[in-house]
Amino acid sequence: MAVLKLHLEDFDEVDYQLIAIHSTLEDYRLAYFINKHLPIRLEKKSDEVSVKITEGEAFFPKFFFDDLSNDIQWTLIPNKNEITIKRKSTGQNLFLDTDVEIATKVYLLSELKKVDYFLKIENNVDTFEIDTILKSLKSINRISTVYAVEPEKIKSKNNLIF
Repeated sequence: MAVLKLHLEDFDEVDYQLIAIHSTLEDYRLAYFINKHLPIRLEKKSDEVSVKITEGEAFFPKFFFDDLSNDIQWTLIPNKNEITIKRKSTGQNLFLDTDVEIATKVYLLSELKKVDYFLKIENNVDTFEIDTILKSLKSINRISTVYAVEPEKIKSKNNLIF
């Protein structure tokens, strides 16, 4: 009987492109402007991307478009989210044994904390040039900067599996 070995490196291949977006726009407004400037139709999905942290679990909303004619999936997702944790008050104070709400910022990719949004493009093989997409995104007034990110250099790239 033959033994078949699978190596984890065989499954570690990156098949997507990642664009970092810096903008003060709300996520739905950014999706609207991206839809106007690119040939896509991003829609908000009910399923959110979850990231587990030590304090609990954070959920990130996502906007998705499945381009069936080109077999490309586009996903817009914020990098920052805030979760609220309830804890009992500790120490000697007037409000002993009361619940205190503590807000904690959570990042999808913690090594890129200054990035506001990511546009993940899956299966984009010779269909769209990344430079053309970047140029179209830069033409949106409320976006301060956009650039391509190399997924191989990201430590927490497992958060991009959704």
